[in-house]
Amino acid sequence: MAKPKRRYVCTECGSVTTRWQGQCVDCSQWNTLVEEAPETPFSAKHDLSGGGRRIAFEALDAPTEPLTRRGTGLAEFDRALGGGLVPGSAILMGGEPGIGKSTLLLQAAAAMARAGASAVYVSGEEATGQVRLRATRLGLADAPLRLAAATSVRDILTTLAAGPPPALLVIDSIQTMHSDLIEGAPGTVSQVRASAFELIRYAKENHVALVLVGHVTKDGSIAGPRVLEHMVDVVMSFEGERSHQYRILRALKNRFGAVDEIGVFAMEGQGLAEVANPSLLFLSGREEPIAGSAIFPALEGTRPVLVEVQALIVRLQSGATPRRAVVGWDSGRLAMLLAVLEARCGLSFSSAEVYLNVAGGYRLSDPAADLAVAAALVSALADKPLPLASVWFGEVSLAGEVRPVVHPGVRVREAAKLGFDLACGPPDPPAGASAKAYAGLSTLAKLVDRVMAAT
Repeated sequence: MAKPKRRYVCTECGSVTTRWQGQCVDCSQWNTLVEEAPETPFSAKHDLSGGGRRIAFEALDAPTEPLTRRGTGLAEFDRALGGGLVPGSAILMGGEPGIGKSTLLLQAAAAMARAGASAVYVSGEEATGQVRLRATRLGLADAPLRLAAATSVRDILTTLAAGPPPALLVIDSIQTMHSDLIEGAPGTVSQVRASAFELIRYAKENHVALVLVGHVTKDGSIAGPRVLEHMVDVVMSFEGERSHQYRILRALKNRFGAVDEIGVFAMEGQGLAEVANPSLLFLSGREEPIAGSAIFPALEGTRPVLVEVQALIVRLQSGATPRRAVVGWDSGRLAMLLAVLEARCGLSFSSAEVYLNVAGGYRLSDPAADLAVAAALVSALADKPLPLASVWFGEVSLAGEVRPVVHPGVRVREAAKLGFDLACGPPDPPAGASAKAYAGLSTLAKLVDRVMAAT
């Protein structure tokens, strides 16, 4: 009998080669080739030109039943999904270990079961007794949720086929699942891909909302083949620092809705609690004006969130190498902003250490945060506090100009709702903003003059 040939599959692009090498020749990524199970009679290539059944093509304007979403019972979860679960959809959720993925899905499944929908929770990492203990701690023990501990995809699908399909099926996690059609241990590229394919096919054929929990790598990306993210309809990331209270559920891919909506939760003793107004969570503890603190009205989808940007400037003795430390923002963006402040405004940061932090562990990616960061830096350098009831937003160009940003009116209205009576931003005021409540800044030099004149 001939020895089966070895195959190596790239986890990034899915290309196949017969020998291992450090760099993939197709996508040029390093150390992404992983050995796959040897070819079997089931996976061998055959002539597929005949023997299959013909498929029927349809027109684009053919009548189609409208998608009916089903709520999970958690409003923040539904917001991140775009309005709720779509029957037949496949959702992949990733996050750091211990961040609360299992807790969130257990709460959502129990809420749906209490509302009368059939929900199944299958754990491949914990015994049913362990899941039951968590449910008791969360006050969910009375929920009519069907629970099982299994890792065989064939056993799971056989059990589900014996009765009516559930409305929600949670698999925790896909890296622990095993398909007997493919050789290899659970968690390998071939096993993850084959197990996910069988589960997704069952969900599509039976209109079941499927949620797959995925492990993450050191850099935060979902472990396993990248093709897994292409197979599912929704890719979600559950983010946050375990040392902080808040958690953010963010959609990275969504075939049924927008990808810029977020759901905010707070980890408490009774599980994850929904946060209807995240701004109050991130602004807690501000009582007196402090130099180096600026409030930024961030925008997550349609939801404005007010966060605090903190800066600290420490002067060094001559000859020492200054340090730059950033938490919650892009370090490259900070370097660019410091260069603009030095070149366009004449401020010197070269002999000082710069520390920047976004309070509460929040992570900013909105370019409109440039002006808030600049205001915090100038305030810390001059040791002059900014007005306590002020917010700052605007994108800064390399020429030192303050550029317009999206939805300035929404940012200003949210700030006014929370008691902030002054908004400083791009020169053109948003519609409806009064002259007293809005200050337009055309350049960073105007910002420096305003901060220096503050008392």
